[in-house]
Amino acid sequence: MPRSRNSRLTLALIALLALTTACAGAGPDTGGTFTLKVTDPGNAGPLAVGKRDGTFDKALAPLGARVEWVPSTPGFSSNLKLFNTKQLDVSGGAYSPVIGALSKDVGVRIVAVADPVGKDQNGILATPKSGIKSVRDLAGKRIAVNPAGKGEYITLLALAQAGVPVDQVERVPLQQADATSAFATGQIDAWASFNEPYQEAKANGGVEIATEESIGSVDNTIVAFRTDVLDSRPDVAAKYLETLQQLTRQQRENPAAFENVFDKSGPRALSGDRLRRALALGGQATVPRYPGEKDLRDLESVADLFSANKVTQRKITAADVVYDLPAKLAEHQKAAK
Repeated sequence: MPRSRNSRLTLALIALLALTTACAGAGPDTGGTFTLKVTDPGNAGPLAVGKRDGTFDKALAPLGARVEWVPSTPGFSSNLKLFNTKQLDVSGGAYSPVIGALSKDVGVRIVAVADPVGKDQNGILATPKSGIKSVRDLAGKRIAVNPAGKGEYITLLALAQAGVPVDQVERVPLQQADATSAFATGQIDAWASFNEPYQEAKANGGVEIATEESIGSVDNTIVAFRTDVLDSRPDVAAKYLETLQQLTRQQRENPAAFENVFDKSGPRALSGDRLRRALALGGQATVPRYPGEKDLRDLESVADLFSANKVTQRKITAADVVYDLPAKLAEHQKAAK
């Protein structure tokens, strides 16, 4: 016997409701599993080991949470769109790009900091054909910087120390991936870069004219979360940080176990000098901690440099950038009793 029109409509609504409920169940604001979206770690470091061994999922499971590993590009500032669209919840980085993110109203906050290691691994390189031998030689030249991020911070600090007026140097806004090509093909004269792209460019003939160490950079390493996640699930954020701290301690004790985590050979695997350098840095890895007074002063000095040079259009303070996770966690736990 054929169903009535009303019966068919009712069944359709029930099916739609079931589909909607199933889709919503994966979100952070439902009674289902909370999914924490973390930058994919690649082939090395504490996050890579945690991904391989399921360490984060095991730690978060009692809280009804799990990790989703999100492919990203090098540099915190190049992933702001992912934060804005809620495709990414937590990432490592530095003070500068978080300050830059807040100036663009991206809802992220710093919860932990770590003293950087290998400050000679980041800095300013010049192309061999540019004739640049020092920071002073940047006058009249073009330098690639990731805008409102570490590259721009390094450049501004180096120029200030060398007495070179900022308006005499053209800062070309390029993220790491695009700057790699522009530097290799001579489209720019210099590049303020960091981490592996910096070392690769230096190994391929880039002329080092300044490093974070030589200019006294205080753009320290950080862990930052999307603010909505901190507000709604501080327990998950705190457990993630605790797990990261444990893995970082293990890296210090046995750095070799934290390199070539997935691939022992191929394009992602390190060998030779690159591996030796990575192992040395891994043995010096510093454990993320909640920010102290000196950390807040350093952070504000980065913010002040950006403000003074109109990188940010409003003054940003440490209170704008740092999230008091222990206080929020205590409040959350009290409410849960």
